[in-house]
Amino acid sequence: MTPDLSPRIAFREGVEVLPEDSFMDVRHAMAAFRLRGVPPRLQAMLHRLVGERVTCDPELERLCAQLSPLVTSFLVDAEDRPVLSIERLTRTATFAPVPLPAGTRVRLSRFAMSHLHQGDLVLESPLSMLRVRWHSDEAWRFMAGLSAGRAASGATDAFIHAAGLLEVDTGSGFHESDVLRQWEFHDLLFHSRSRLGRHGEPFGATYPFKGEIPPRPAMKQPPAGPVVELPAPDLDAVSEHDPAFTAVLEQRRSIREYGQWPLRVDQVAEFLYRVARVRSLTTVEGLPYQASSRPYPSGGAAYDLELYLLVERCDGLARGIYHYDPLDHRLTGVEARPADLARILGNARSAAGLARSPDVMFVITSRFQRLAWKYRGLAYAATLKNVGVLYQTMYLVATAMGLAPCALGSGDSDLSARVLGLDYLEESAVGEFMLGSRPS
Repeated sequence: MTPDLSPRIAFREGVEVLPEDSFMDVRHAMAAFRLRGVPPRLQAMLHRLVGERVTCDPELERLCAQLSPLVTSFLVDAEDRPVLSIERLTRTATFAPVPLPAGTRVRLSRFAMSHLHQGDLVLESPLSMLRVRWHSDEAWRFMAGLSAGRAASGATDAFIHAAGLLEVDTGSGFHESDVLRQWEFHDLLFHSRSRLGRHGEPFGATYPFKGEIPPRPAMKQPPAGPVVELPAPDLDAVSEHDPAFTAVLEQRRSIREYGQWPLRVDQVAEFLYRVARVRSLTTVEGLPYQASSRPYPSGGAAYDLELYLLVERCDGLARGIYHYDPLDHRLTGVEARPADLARILGNARSAAGLARSPDVMFVITSRFQRLAWKYRGLAYAATLKNVGVLYQTMYLVATAMGLAPCALGSGDSDLSARVLGLDYLEESAVGEFMLGSRPS
């Protein structure tokens, strides 16, 4: 017998949502639903989903837009107990379950993920604009054994297949397109959740922790250690000797060989001053945190990035690890074992295919909460964009100065956090950049 897959309660019919300017605005609007004969258990579940804003008028149930238009339908069992609900993540999402032929083999998509959301277990995927919210222990029975695949059975499989969370064996096995095969799970999830279009979560400058957690200060307190004062270059004098901007752009490239003579401390000082110094601390009207101005741009003028110098050879600067204070333009020594310094530099040398270690390597860390305090959905994406523009600024300044620059694609953030004495979740490495004297 073909199972009846029509949802017992559909919220797409007779729904009036005001306004409809954007999907995000709809969350804060009010919607009216004419629901007749809603079983008490479903009423209780709806009440739990949206809080006290559910009324019990049998002729007219008023639900906030957190539920509409996100909830498309519920699947309930024979006793009207909710099994799962399908939530639309975007306005354009459609949901039309159909029975799966008997014997059809299905398995969970490798992009599907299960996690807690608002206190419930949900199943979702960056490939789908629908999300499954479980309301029973059916979740564990359903997902058991799906990693290897099994024969589809029942309306639950049909619902979750219609939500885009299952793969189907078409007769010759489970196959992905060449395009999909080249996506990794974390990359596709990050892409879909850090931009609009495939989700309806709070997004942008929402200040989610305002009034609950104070924002991180604009400047990090330098570590305790010996201080090295750096000379500040005369930018007017420097500019007279710089090549033309177009020439700098055209000559910019990664250089993985170094000159016979090491970098000098005055070159390191000029490089840092031109790249990353704080030009001013500012209080911007409308911003509930202190901002700063620096030579490279940063999302929200928040400047979450910090620079640590791993010095291998530099005339006038001892071998070791230093933190750069961009406000006072000076270095503070970081206590570390020589073996740890050698290990990080060795990893960089191996990753870049260098014959020897760079004169100086910059470990770029992020104070993550500096951006996360303001932004939802895009905080880490903004950090990586900040790293990108800092890389370009470093490349251009190094090229203008006649030095040998090279950015690294990745590094060991856990190792550097341990060596630098950082909390991995509070501040850790998001980029590495090597610098040396240019070979003749």
